[in-house]
Formats: sequence, structure tokens, C-alpha cells
Amino acid sequence: MKAVESGARKTVRSRAKAATPANHVAFRELDRGEIEAMLLRNKVGRIAFSFHDRVDIQPIHYIYERGWLYGRTSEGDKISTLKHNQWVAFEIDEITDTFDWRSIVIHGSLWLMHPRGSPRAEELWTKAAGLMAMLVPDALTENDPVAFRQVLFRIAISDVRGREASTRPSPA
Repeated sequence: MKAVESGARKTVRSRAKAATPANHVAFRELDRGEIEAMLLRNKVGRIAFSFHDRVDIQPIHYIYERGWLYGRTSEGDKISTLKHNQWVAFEIDEITDTFDWRSIVIHGSLWLMHPRGSPRAEELWTKAAGLMAMLVPDALTENDPVAFRQVLFRIAISDVRGREASTRPSPA
């Protein structure tokens, strides 16, 4: 059995070396411009939220606009949880290979939006609905491919950090 384990470990090590040809990985923080570009470039991220001793994370579509993330979801456990604790984390990744990736983590508060209420609430809901239509043209219409997702929200970004790992040589 030890001979098999030893061979397996050697195979794993040789694959790891092949994945990083230069055997050098550089890590760095992304600047604000790179973070904004990545937020605008992507449309799917993962929202993390917690209630008591349970943390959950789920993929979700989003639109980024001037310091806010807008999204939609359906009624259910996630919304029930978020009504009790509005603090969330949101993550977006771009992964090319094991040591070639970019990641953004956002911390903020989630605000549910309502189509009826004060003039300001209605204005924000209409804005969010318009942004969702940019992502899914038939959003919130009778032709909506995910018509069960009727709850609109926005996340106020209070903190954002981006990191990158790269095996590419840095520019001179």
C-alpha cells in the first residue's frame, strides 16, 4: 500500500510543477480601477450571508453601478435570513489556472426593494428593474426565463478588496 501512496504523491507533485512552469507565483492587491473593471465585466458572483450559527453562500446574477450591486432572487430561506441580518459578503472570481486568478470580496449591507411605497422606494425599484433588464432583457415580464425571481435588492458596498495571483512575469 505504501508503494501505491508514494507513487500517487509523486504524480500529484509532478502535476503541480507542470501547472506552474516558472515555479514562481506572484500575489498582489488589485487597485480600484481594476476592481471596478472586474465588477463591470462580470455578471455572476456569490453572495454569503449568515444567521445565528449558519453561514450560506449562493451564486447570483448582479449588475454593478456606482458603488452598488443590484440583483434579484426569489422568496425563500435566503430572504427570510436577510430580513434578520442584512450584512453580506459578495465574491467574484476570474480563474484561468491554479495560480492565475483574480478575486474580489465585497462586504456590505443588503437592502430589499419594493415596487410600492414611498416615491423614493418606487424610483429605486424601477431603476433596479431597468438594470436587471440590461442583464436579462425579458426580466420581470411575462417572458422572463426565471419569472419566480421577483425580489429585487441592492447591496451598499462598504468595503471591497481584490487580489490576484499570477505566474506571468511582471512587466519591466
